[in-house]
Amino acid sequence: MGVGFGRIQELFAGERYAAARKRGVEVVRILLRRPMGAIGLATILFFIGMALLAPLLAGPFPTYFPPANIGPPNLPPSSAFPLGTDPSGKNNFALLVYGARVSLIIGFAASGFAMVLGTTIGVAAGYYGRFVDRALSWITNFFLVIPWLPFVLVIASVLGRGFWTTVLAIAIVSWPTTARVVRAKVLSLRTLGYVQRARAIGASDGHIMTRHVLPVLGPLIFANTILTVSNSIFTESFLAFFGLGDTSQPSWGQMIENSWYNLDVLRGAWWAFLPPGICITALVLAFTMVSHVLEEILNPRLRKR
Repeated sequence: MGVGFGRIQELFAGERYAAARKRGVEVVRILLRRPMGAIGLATILFFIGMALLAPLLAGPFPTYFPPANIGPPNLPPSSAFPLGTDPSGKNNFALLVYGARVSLIIGFAASGFAMVLGTTIGVAAGYYGRFVDRALSWITNFFLVIPWLPFVLVIASVLGRGFWTTVLAIAIVSWPTTARVVRAKVLSLRTLGYVQRARAIGASDGHIMTRHVLPVLGPLIFANTILTVSNSIFTESFLAFFGLGDTSQPSWGQMIENSWYNLDVLRGAWWAFLPPGICITALVLAFTMVSHVLEEILNPRLRKR
């Protein structure tokens, strides 16, 4: 009998994963047909390509600049230095290209942590309900009402500068939104027939959540994670501008901070502050556009408006 139950559970799980894969392929096709989604995705792929091809585009990592990539400080654009040099004589173009790596890595890393934590709390709260739901919802609401920018500044100031400090600070303020969205969806999923059937044949709570609930949540979690990436990139630039980022890594926020202290705006040195500002805006906007289209695809009520 136990083997029979196990076989039925495998069939149910296989159906859910097959449906989730089919839905994922459909979502990608619709996303590419929408101008906003296609432009946003193309912009994201452009910056990912920039980050991956940084050594070919800009030479060695900025920390190890060869003499040929160092010039006099505050040079205007030239053939040798397309975006001039910063106050220490480093090539602004190389800093800009390698800055894409920092923004994307921190954005994806922080969003990944926030997604795992928010999904875990949201699924537990929505599935178990009652006391577990009340306790986890209270914790989630507590973090939601805290002003996130000052909170991030406090965390970064207390823990000190560094890559993982930045990732942790961003993840701590980003997970509650994912938890709220996931909890609301799980509250409706736990009453559906296939979940009730799995429970009736003796499936454990862990099995139901991982094999029957999570596959359905996949597209929703993905869309919310994409939006979290844009917030993470902006927050990393915000921390770097205030000198709380990882100073050992070149970043767009750090470039803007150096430009601010160097009074480049007053000097008219647009090449020092405008390119990183455009990159931050374009990448954040691209992730926001993709997330917006995904939300429309996954939410029929928004699609009808």
